[in-house]
Amino acid sequence: MNSTVFLGYIATVFVVCSFLFDNLTALRIVNSCGCFLFVIYGMMKQDKPIIVTNGAILLFNLYYLLFF
Repeated sequence: MNSTVFLGYIATVFVVCSFLFDNLTALRIVNSCGCFLFVIYGMMKQDKPIIVTNGAILLFNLYYLLFF
């Protein structure tokens, strides 16, 4: 398994685990970590849909974490 695939699996673990939290702030923080890792993964794979989707979710999470 190469480092790109490993990063994809780690990102998946973060995103999936984020939905185990009852606390919305904790959910957004863990989900943001996963989305950030997926953005890096997408850049490594040169896959724009992964970058755009997870980048947008990351921005939404950060907006709600900072302003609410």
